[in-house]
Amino acid sequence: MIDYDGPMTDRPLTYGSYLQVPELLSLQQNRSSPAHHDEPLFIIIHQVYELWFKLLLHEIDSAIAHLGADRVGESTRLLRRVVEVQRVLVVQVKILETMRPQDFLGFRYHLNPASGFQSVQFREVEFVLGLKDARILDQLRSEPQEKARLEARLAAPSVADTFDALLLRRGFGSASGEWRLEALVRVYEAPAEHTDLLALAEVLVDIDEYLSLWRAHHVQMVERMIGSKRGTGGSDGVAYLQSTLPKRAFPDLWRVRTRIGQEPT
Repeated sequence: MIDYDGPMTDRPLTYGSYLQVPELLSLQQNRSSPAHHDEPLFIIIHQVYELWFKLLLHEIDSAIAHLGADRVGESTRLLRRVVEVQRVLVVQVKILETMRPQDFLGFRYHLNPASGFQSVQFREVEFVLGLKDARILDQLRSEPQEKARLEARLAAPSVADTFDALLLRRGFGSASGEWRLEALVRVYEAPAEHTDLLALAEVLVDIDEYLSLWRAHHVQMVERMIGSKRGTGGSDGVAYLQSTLPKRAFPDLWRVRTRIGQEPT
């Protein structure tokens, strides 16, 4: 419930006007004619995804700023919120799976050439975490201002970059080419000495894990809907999505599990 004591206006603020509910509810426009029953489900789910992506970017950007100022605890708190949003993203896939393949095919061709591959905000989430790929800019069909946002994300420090900088400020740098992995071994093997760093590292693992879970659930959902058909945007569909499953934003946080407790080589 919203209880807002704002400035006096001719018309008192209402729940609907604060959230712009009429405008929000006008954004679901079917492309199929006659309108297919399941098209609103498809549109609403993906619009909701974009709203969650917007919140993820808001929280991650703030977390990066806190991390850069050595406010590790506050950064970790916001990144835990990111994990909770990711949990919701994974669950939402199940709602799409309530569609039968023939239901989706009833309006799918109206989507051409649009594709989920073109979600600029999802690419921003990948870039800001550390999964930067400049080739995406040429592959993505987007508006000039959207491309500019992605270019800015490529140039800006990511969570991975900011975490590295924090480790260096804490004196974990070395001449080793595996310096980050060696630093993480020290953090994990002396948890009482590095409580804040360990908590941050573990929430980053959570973020990576839920990103992988979302990808896995998504690829299963797509295969359930269209089998091995090509994607609406011309991609290889399921084959392309399967190729993204091994991606890790923080690979050394996974590698360190093998190294903990081992003698250094």
